[in-house]
Amino acid sequence: MMERRRRIDAALLVLFLGHLVTALEVPLDLAQPPTITHQSPKDYIIDPRENIVIHCEAKGKPHPSFSWTRDGTHFDIDEDPNVNMRPNSGTLEVDISRERVDQYEGVYQCTARNKHGTAVSNNIVVRQSRSPLWSKERIKPIVVQEGVSLVLECRPPAGLPPPIIFWMDNNFQKLPQNKRVSQSLNGDLYFSNVQPEDSRNDYICYARFPHTQTIQQKQPITVRVLNLDAINDTMAAFYNDTDLFSEAPADERKPTFLIPSGPSSSKMVLRGHVLEMECIAEGLPTPDISWSKVSGDLPARRTFLLNYNKTLRIVNVSESDAGHYRCTAKNQIDSVHHTIHVTVKAAPYWIGGAPRNLVLAPGENGVLTCRASGTPKPAIRWFMNGIPIENSPKDLSRKVEDDTIIFTDVQIGSSAVYQCNISNDYGYLLSNAFINVLSEPPRVLTVANKVYQVIKNHQALLDCSSFGSPIPKITWFKDSRSSTLDGDPYILHDNGTLEIHVAQTQNSGKYTCVARNILGIYENHVYLEVKEPTRIMMQPEYKVVQRGRSVVFECKVKHDPSLSPTMIWLKDDGELPDDERLIIDSDSLTITDVTENDAGVYTCIMNTTLDHDSATAELTVVEATPTPAVVHERPDPPTDLELTDQKKRSVQLTWIPGDEHNSPIHKFLIQYQDSLHHRGHWHNLTEVPGTKTTAHLKLSPYVHYTFRVLALNEVGFSEPSPPSRMYKTDPAAPDENPTGVQGFGTEHNNLVISWKPLTGLQANGPGLHYKVMWKQQTQDSDWTQVTVANNSKFVVSGTPTFVPYELKVQAVNDHGHGPEPAISFGYSGEDLPRAAPGNVQAIVVNSTLAQVYWDPVPPHSVRGHLKGYKVSYWRKHSDHKHNHNTLIFSGNHTHGMLPGLHPFSFYSFHVQVFNSKGDGPPSPTHHFKTHEGVPGPPNSLVVTDTNLDSLTLEWTPPREHNGHITGYTLQYQPVNSSNELGPKEELALAANETSVTLPNLKYSTRYKFYLNAKTIRGPGPAITQEAVTIVEEAGPVSPFANVSSSVEEDGALISWEYWGPEKNVYIEYRVNNSENEWQKELVNGSQNIKLKDLKVGLSYRVRVVAKGHHDQLPYFSKELLVTVPAVASRQVDIATQGWFIGLMCAIALLILILLIICFIQRNKGGKYPVKEKEDAHTDPEFQPMKDDDCTFVEYSDNEDHKPLKGSSTPSNGTVKRDDSDDSLVDYGEGGDGQFNEDGSFIGQYSGKSASRDTAEGHESSEAPSPINAMNSLNSFV
Repeated sequence: MMERRRRIDAALLVLFLGHLVTALEVPLDLAQPPTITHQSPKDYIIDPRENIVIHCEAKGKPHPSFSWTRDGTHFDIDEDPNVNMRPNSGTLEVDISRERVDQYEGVYQCTARNKHGTAVSNNIVVRQSRSPLWSKERIKPIVVQEGVSLVLECRPPAGLPPPIIFWMDNNFQKLPQNKRVSQSLNGDLYFSNVQPEDSRNDYICYARFPHTQTIQQKQPITVRVLNLDAINDTMAAFYNDTDLFSEAPADERKPTFLIPSGPSSSKMVLRGHVLEMECIAEGLPTPDISWSKVSGDLPARRTFLLNYNKTLRIVNVSESDAGHYRCTAKNQIDSVHHTIHVTVKAAPYWIGGAPRNLVLAPGENGVLTCRASGTPKPAIRWFMNGIPIENSPKDLSRKVEDDTIIFTDVQIGSSAVYQCNISNDYGYLLSNAFINVLSEPPRVLTVANKVYQVIKNHQALLDCSSFGSPIPKITWFKDSRSSTLDGDPYILHDNGTLEIHVAQTQNSGKYTCVARNILGIYENHVYLEVKEPTRIMMQPEYKVVQRGRSVVFECKVKHDPSLSPTMIWLKDDGELPDDERLIIDSDSLTITDVTENDAGVYTCIMNTTLDHDSATAELTVVEATPTPAVVHERPDPPTDLELTDQKKRSVQLTWIPGDEHNSPIHKFLIQYQDSLHHRGHWHNLTEVPGTKTTAHLKLSPYVHYTFRVLALNEVGFSEPSPPSRMYKTDPAAPDENPTGVQGFGTEHNNLVISWKPLTGLQANGPGLHYKVMWKQQTQDSDWTQVTVANNSKFVVSGTPTFVPYELKVQAVNDHGHGPEPAISFGYSGEDLPRAAPGNVQAIVVNSTLAQVYWDPVPPHSVRGHLKGYKVSYWRKHSDHKHNHNTLIFSGNHTHGMLPGLHPFSFYSFHVQVFNSKGDGPPSPTHHFKTHEGVPGPPNSLVVTDTNLDSLTLEWTPPREHNGHITGYTLQYQPVNSSNELGPKEELALAANETSVTLPNLKYSTRYKFYLNAKTIRGPGPAITQEAVTIVEEAGPVSPFANVSSSVEEDGALISWEYWGPEKNVYIEYRVNNSENEWQKELVNGSQNIKLKDLKVGLSYRVRVVAKGHHDQLPYFSKELLVTVPAVASRQVDIATQGWFIGLMCAIALLILILLIICFIQRNKGGKYPVKEKEDAHTDPEFQPMKDDDCTFVEYSDNEDHKPLKGSSTPSNGTVKRDDSDDSLVDYGEGGDGQFNEDGSFIGQYSGKSASRDTAEGHESSEAPSPINAMNSLNSFV
C-alpha cells in the first residue's frame, strides 16, 4: 500500500513540475555537459576494401575529450599505428592497408567527457561484410516427368549481410515467373508442376551481396521434362511392345504444400519489423493461394500480397498482428489449408520519446523520465556520467523512482549526464540526457530585424526562439506597444512563436518579442509583410479550332506589386513542345497552324516567391470542314432584359436566353455601364449559372446603371445582349474613406499627407471632398483639420523636422460624412544629420583586413530615417588615382570590416551617418597601419651566361614588397624530353642579392627555375623561367623525338614528337645533294604533316625546326631521307575481278551439292532390324559426327572441356552403362527423338558442349545409334 502511495505521489510531482521545465537547446557559448551528436549505427557492417571509420561526434562547453573501449576494455589508440582519431572529434579512422580487417572486428563504445559530465555512445558492433564464393560443384542434370513438382535449390553461401537472390539465364535475363513457377523467400525456385517449356540448361542462381556490390553465380542447372507416354510408345518396338515406364502419366491432382510442411507452423516477429509468410503448393492444375486471419481481419493499409499471392507481407508490425493466419491452396480438384501461429515480441521502444535535456536555474525542480515498453517487459538501469547510479556520489537533490529521476532544489555543481539503459532479450535503448544548472539572463536566438512575408488570408508564424535560466517568459508587442498580443487573432505558442491564423493587410508591421526572467530583459524586432494573393483574373477558355488555324489562350493575372511573377505554360501536365509555332507572351499563349497533336489540356501557372495560381483550358482540334452535325458555335445573345423589384440599392434583372447552338450554356455574365461617371465603359458585375435567367443585383448610390448580359458555352462568349433601360440610384453619404493614407516630408519643415482618392462609383453622391486631419503623435493636442477637394494630397508647412504624426482622411459629399476614418502614421520632412559618430577606432585584424568601431549617433541628431553608416578610407602615398573607397553598412550598425587592404600600408578613414536626405558630417580622420604580408613575385627573372654545366640567373625585386624583404628562395629541377619534372633543388639567397650562378648542372638539360621573395610573414608567389644548358660543339639540344616518314600516293607523311616550349614549329626540306635553299612548310601546332609538292623520282632531305626568340638558336630534328618512287605501283583488288567471282560461285555450288548428298545419306529412312543396327557399330566407343565431313569427334565436359567418352557395348552383346553418366540430357532434347515401328530413328539426338552450344546456340546434327540411345534410356529406367 505504501509503495502504491509513493508511486502516486511521484506521478503527481511529475505533473506539477511538467510546466516548469522544457527541453532547451543550450547555446554553445555557455557551459554545458557533452551531448553525442553523431555516432555509427549499433550494427556497423564495413566494407573490407575500405578504411574503417567509426563515427563519434559530440558537443559541449568546454569541448569534450574522447576515449574508446573495445570489447569492454580500454582501447589505447596511441599504441596502434593504424588507428587515428580525428582532431576535435572522437571519430576513429583505421588504415587497413597493413592489417587484416577482421583484426578490428569487435564491440566499440565511445565516451565524451568534460568537467560538467560524461556522455557515452551505443555499443557499436563492427563486423566486416563478407561475400564468400560459391563452392565448386558439378550439378547433375535433372530429368523429371511432365506435370510433377520440382524444387531447384539455390543454397547461396552465407554472407554478411545476407545476399539478395535472383534467377537468370546465360544471357543475364531474368527467368520468367508466374503462379506456377516462383522463387521462395529463401531463394529456391519452385515449380508447382513442370511443363515441356521448362526444359532448359541455364537455370542459374545469382547472389548479390549489397554491401560490397558483388554478385556470385552458381553453376547452371539443366532440367529436362519428359513426356513418358510418347517415350513408351516409341520404345515398345525394342522391347516386344513392353512399356519401359509402368507408372501412369502425370494427371490432375489435388494441391499439397511444398512449404511450409504439415498442417500448421509458427513464426515470431518483432514489433515494427516486416512479417513475411509464404505458402507454395504443388498440384495440377496449378493451385491458387489465398490468405485470411483466423482471429480477425488483415490490416488493410499494411498488408501486401506478393509473389502471385504466395507471400503475405505485413509492414510495421504491431502487437495486434499476433494470431493465427491461414493460407489456402485450391484448384479444380480440392483445397488444402495451413495455419501459421504468429507471435509478436518487441525490442524496447520509447513511450513519449527519449529523456530530454534539462536546463535548470539554482533552486528549481525538474524531472528526467525514461519511459519505454517492450515484450518481454524490459529492465531499466540508470547511470550518471557512465557509472551505475547506485555507485555514483550521493546527491540529496536527486531521487530515483523506477523510470523517473526527480530533482528538487538543484544547485550549481549538480550538472551531470545521465544515461538510461532499457533492455530485454531482443535489444536495448541507450539515451543520454544532461541536467545543466545555469543562471543566465534571457537572450533571443532568432535573427534580429528578420522580415516575414506571407500571403493574405494565410497563416503567419513569427519566431522568437529564446534561451535563459530560469526559462524566459515571452511577450509580443506590435508597433506602438500599447498592449501585449495574447488574444484573437494572435496565438502564442509555448516555444515563443506568435501565430496569426489568418493574416490580413492590417497585420503588417513591426513586431517586438520580449524575453524576460528574474535576471534581465531582452528584446528582438521582426517585421511582417502581408502580400496580396496572386489571382488569375482572365482564365484561358475552352477552344474548338479547325486544323491549320491559330488559337490564343489568354491568362491575365493580378498579383502583389512587390512580388516578381513568373508565368509557366504546361500541356497535359508536361512541358510545352519545343515548337516555334507556340508563342508565349506575358499574358497569353498563341498556337499557329494548329495540328491534331496540339489537342489537349493547357495550363497557365503564375508563380511568385510566396504563392501561385493556375487555370486550365482544353483545346479540341477539328477538321477544316466539319460536318454540320458536330458543329459547336457560340450561343446567341440573350434578349428581352427587364428590371423588376426596384429598391435603393438593389434591383432584379431577368432575360431570355438565346440559341445554344449544340453547346449548353455554362453561365451568364452581367455587365453594367455608369452613364454618369464612365459613359461608354462596361464593367463586370456578377455571374450566374447557365440554368438561371434571373439575377438579384446589389447597386451603389448615385449611379446611372445600364445592364447587358452575355452567355458562355464551351465555344465561348456570345455577343452582348441589347442594353436594358437606365436605372438611376439615389445619392447617399460615402460608405468608405480613402485608402493608402501616408505622411512624409519633401522639405525639412513640411508634412505631405497623401491618399488614394475615391472613384466616382465610390463617391455615392455629388460634392465629394475630403476632411484631412493631423496632430503630433507625441503631444496631447487637438486634431488640426482642413477640407480638400479635387486633390489627393495636402502639404502642411512649418512643421518641426522629422516628427511623428497621426493622420486621418475622411470622405464627405453633399449628403453626409463617411465612416470614422482609421488612424495612419507618418513623419514630417527629414534634414541632413547634424552629428558625427563618436569614439571611432580601428583594430587591424591581419595584413588585408581591419575592423572599424564607432558609437551610434543619437536618434534626435539623425533627423530622419536612419539608413546606415558610411566608412570612407584611403591609402596614404598611393600611386593610384581614385584611391578613396567607401563601404556602406545599412541599419544601426556600430562596427564593420574593411576587406581587401594592401599589406604594410598606412590608411586613413572617417565615419559618417546618413539618412534618406543625405550624409551627415564625417567623424575626425583616424589612421591605422596594416601588418606585413607576403611579397609579390619578383618583377623579372632572366637567364644569362648559359654554359655546359652552369648558368646565371638575374632578377629584380618585387614591385609589391608588402613588408621588409628578408631573402629569396630559388628552386630548380630538370625537365626531360617527356616534360616530366625531376627532383627539386632549393637555394636560400640573401635579401640584397639580385643574381646567382648555378654550377655543376647537367649537360644539354632543360631546367625549370622558381624564384620567390620572403618577408617575416612567409614566401610570396614565385616567378618561373626555363633554360637549357648547351652541348659542347653541338649546338642546342633537340626537343624532337621519333621523327619518321612514310610515302603515300598523294605525298610523304612526316610525323614526330615534340616537347619544347617554342610555338614556331615548321618543316624544312630540299632535294638531296642540292645547294638550294631549304623550303618551309608550317605545321600549325600538329605533330604530323603531309608534303604534297614532292617530285617523283627524287630524294629529299627533311627536318623539323623549332624557332624561339630572335636571339636564340633554332632547334633541329635529325634529318630524314625521303625518296618518292618514279612510278607509284597500283595494286589490283582480286576480289573485284570477274573470273575470281565466277570461280568462288562454282566452288560454293559444289560444296552445297556435297552437303545435300551427305545429309540425305545420314538421314536415310531405310528399314533395318535392331540386330543389324547393333552389328553396324562394333566400335566400343560411341562418337558423334562432325557436321562438315561426317567424321567423329569427342564430346567435351560441360565444366572443364575434357574429352568425355560415350556408352560402350560389351562383347557379349548386353547393354551396359559405363561411368560417363550419359543420358538423354547429354544427347538430345527429351521427347524430340522418336522411333519407327521397325526400330529406325525419326529425328535425332544431338550432343551439346557447354563451351560451344551454350554460348553460340548451335546444335550438332548427327544421329546416334539406337544402341547408344538405349544405353542413355537405361539410366532413367
